Amino acid sequence: MVKAVSFSRTGTKQETAAKLNDAIFGVEANHELIGQAYRTYMANGRSAGASTLKRGEVRGGGKKPWRQKGTGRARVGSIRVPNWRGGGVVFGPTGNENFTLAFPVKMKRAAIRQALSLQATSGLISVIDAYESTDGKVKATQALLTKLELDGNILLVVNEKTDLVLRATNNVAGLNVVSANYLNVFTIMNADHIVFTKDALETVDGWLGEK
Repeated sequence: MVKAVSFSRTGTKQETAAKLNDAIFGVEANHELIGQAYRTYMANGRSAGASTLKRGEVRGGGKKPWRQKGTGRARVGSIRVPNWRGGGVVFGPTGNENFTLAFPVKMKRAAIRQALSLQATSGLISVIDAYESTDGKVKATQALLTKLELDGNILLVVNEKTDLVLRATNNVAGLNVVSANYLNVFTIMNADHIVFTKDALETVDGWLGEK
């Protein structure tokens, strides 16, 4: 059975390690599947911001630059033709592109299990009894992370992101908080440390565990 370092809610390391579900944290990883899930997440969060003007949308160019014949130059009807500087763009981005990729739910959950297994094998997962904030102060969260001796990109997985939890964690550098039901390969693989609360771990067991 896979085990993880366990902490009390105050950040004190406990002698007994937390046991993790082998069906979630002890599966063999398929790196191609994890990579596909990662790319799908990135693509589905991409917005089509680039947009160019076609020939008919560029301002100006209504008058023919010179007469059709007799000048010795090539004939041209507008200064906004695509092959001229300042002209329209042919087949450029319109801002309506759709970059969304389909990814079956079963494959998505399998990729999450495998990503969690990779992090667990690397010893980057720990479990804390609970994370609570009564006043929404950032100082207490920073003190807790210091006591846990964690640095870098930290992913805190809670059962529910309440307003107080968000206030207490939003301005902590390197800390990302996610609800257990919204775990994804992108946040898992980008984390240097992953901290689960016990109730979040139970939610993940019910969501990703074998039926």
